Amino acid sequence: MDKQRFMESCERIINKKREKSGIGTLGEKTLHAVLKDYFEPYTDNQEVKMGAFVADIVCESGIVEIQTGNFNKLRKKLESFLEVSAVTVVYPVPGTKWIVWIDSCTGEVTNKRKSPKKGSFYDAFPELYKIKPFLTHENFKLCIVLIDIVEYRNLDGWSADGKKGSTRCERIPVDLIDELHIENTGDYIRLIPDNMPQSFTSRDFKKLSGLSLKKAQTAINVLQYTGAVKYIGKDGRLHLYEKQSERII
Repeated sequence: MDKQRFMESCERIINKKREKSGIGTLGEKTLHAVLKDYFEPYTDNQEVKMGAFVADIVCESGIVEIQTGNFNKLRKKLESFLEVSAVTVVYPVPGTKWIVWIDSCTGEVTNKRKSPKKGSFYDAFPELYKIKPFLTHENFKLCIVLIDIVEYRNLDGWSADGKKGSTRCERIPVDLIDELHIENTGDYIRLIPDNMPQSFTSRDFKKLSGLSLKKAQTAINVLQYTGAVKYIGKDGRLHLYEKQSERII
């Protein structure tokens, strides 16, 4: 992790977008552009044609694909890329988020307000579930990036105040908090909370990860597939799982 280089990427990309057309306009979103610059500032290595697809980055370590959401769109690329190269999927998770509302009718922009929700690495599980068959491929790698962002949203929702059901306009990264790297299947145990007992249930995972019960069950499904946890029986009516090894970081 290089916080200084990340902040330099933020400044460089945000200033460039403001000079060209402004934040929130059509085109590559700021968060994606900043992460691409952070992981590979040399532009000749960006947006490289690889077979039928275009890779975000192709460098000495292989292919880097930055996916800010909707991992369903990654499947076809991964099918193609993993057969010829190591592929690192980069997924940003908002740690602290501030929200700014935009009234498209008046052009009014509100002051930013801090969201009470705090993000964590565990928030990646619903997306990882969408590409579960690829997670154990020998060429697959993962980098979850925890960042602070300012999120701009349009007041175009269905509720009276326009907030519920609103559309997201843009996300501007403002700080790099942490990174978690998965280099092989043995690393998936890093996605288990530190204080998780050796044997645990989905309710334990929910409590210690801060996820909803449904997302905790999804997390365990992914961890079981990768071999990080194993089903060992039941505790009453609840399924009981066991960590397969102690974490090494």
